[in-house]
Amino acid sequence: MRSRERFVRGWEEGFASGPARVLAVAGGGYRGLLGAREWLYGRGILRSRALPCRVVSIGNLTVGGTGKTPAVEVAVQTLAALGHRPAVVSRGYGRSTRGVQIVADAASISLDPEESGDEPFLLARRLPGIPVVVGSNRHDAARVAIEKFGVTAIVLDDAFQHRTLRKDLEIVMTRARRPWGNGRLLPAGPLREPLASLARADLVVATGALGLGDAREVVEAVDEHAPRVPVLTATLVPSECWEAGRMRSVSLAELGGKRLAAFAGIASPASFAETLTSTGAVVAELSEFADHHWYSTDDVTRLDARAGELGVEALITTEKDWVRLRRLRLPRRPLYVLSIRLVLHTGEPTWRQAFQRACP
Repeated sequence: MRSRERFVRGWEEGFASGPARVLAVAGGGYRGLLGAREWLYGRGILRSRALPCRVVSIGNLTVGGTGKTPAVEVAVQTLAALGHRPAVVSRGYGRSTRGVQIVADAASISLDPEESGDEPFLLARRLPGIPVVVGSNRHDAARVAIEKFGVTAIVLDDAFQHRTLRKDLEIVMTRARRPWGNGRLLPAGPLREPLASLARADLVVATGALGLGDAREVVEAVDEHAPRVPVLTATLVPSECWEAGRMRSVSLAELGGKRLAAFAGIASPASFAETLTSTGAVVAELSEFADHHWYSTDDVTRLDARAGELGVEALITTEKDWVRLRRLRLPRRPLYVLSIRLVLHTGEPTWRQAFQRACP
C-alpha cells in the first residue's frame, strides 16, 4: 500500500501504536497553537475585520472532501435569489499565480485552472456571470470584488479556519459517515480544529445523508458542543454528463448498465464511485489519485490501457478532474465527465431562513 493510502487509512481508522505516539506528540503542538490563537481572539488581541457587504463562509473541520464546492454554488444561488450581487472569494489552492487574481468577471473566465486553482475555475465555469477572485489574503481579494464589481455579498470558499474576516453566516460541511475520522487533530488525525469549534457555526450540513438518522455522529457532536446549531442533511447527486471528445451531452439514463472505468483525484474518490453507481452504471474499476492531482499524458495513456484490459465501454471522471486534464490528448476510448450538485434533504427552510436573517 502506498504511503499516502496508509496515512489516509490511519486518519480514518487509527494508526499502529508506534506511529500513533509520534503523531500524538506533533498533534499536541498543533493543539497548543490553536489554543493560543483562540485565546488571542477571545481577548480581542486578534480581531476579525469587517467588510462593507455580507459575508458567508463555507468550510469544514476536517481535511478531505465534504461537499464544500457544491455548497458554495448553492450559497451563491441562494444569495442571488435574495436579490444580492454575490461573488466567490477563494485562496486558490495549488495555483501558479500569486497575489490577488480575478478568475472571472460578470462576462467571462480570464484565467486557466493552472493560474486560478482547479476549484475556483470550476466555480467560475458553474456560475456564469458571478465574479470569482482568488488571493491568499481574503480581505484584499474581497475588497477587489467589491470595488471592481459592486458586489453586495461575498461567499468565502474553505474559510472556517480563516478568522481575519468578520462573517455574517458560518456554514460547516461534514460527511455524514465517519465525519471526524479517528477523532484526532492534525497530523495524528484529519481534524483541523477540535470539535468544540462547532460552536462558531451557524449551520452544520452533513453530506451523504437523506435524514438525521443517517448522520448520528454529526448530530451527537453538535448536540454536545453546539446545541443551538441546526444540523441539515444533503446528498451529492449527478446533474449532467458529457463526452469530452465530442462535447456531446450524455443523458444520465444513458449511463445505466454501462461498464465504465472510473478515475478521480479528489479528496474522496470512493464517494464519486457511489454517486456514479446511483446512475445505474457498473464501475468495473476505480483508479484513485491524490486530491488536486494534475494529470500527465502518461497518466491518460495508462488509464486508457487499463480500460482496454477491462474491456469497458468508456472511461469516466469528475468535472473537477476534467478541469485538470482538459488540455491533454484524450484517450482512444470515450471519456465521460460527470457533474454533481448538492441537494438539501432536511433543513432546506432552515437554510433559506438563515440566509434571510444574515443577508437581508
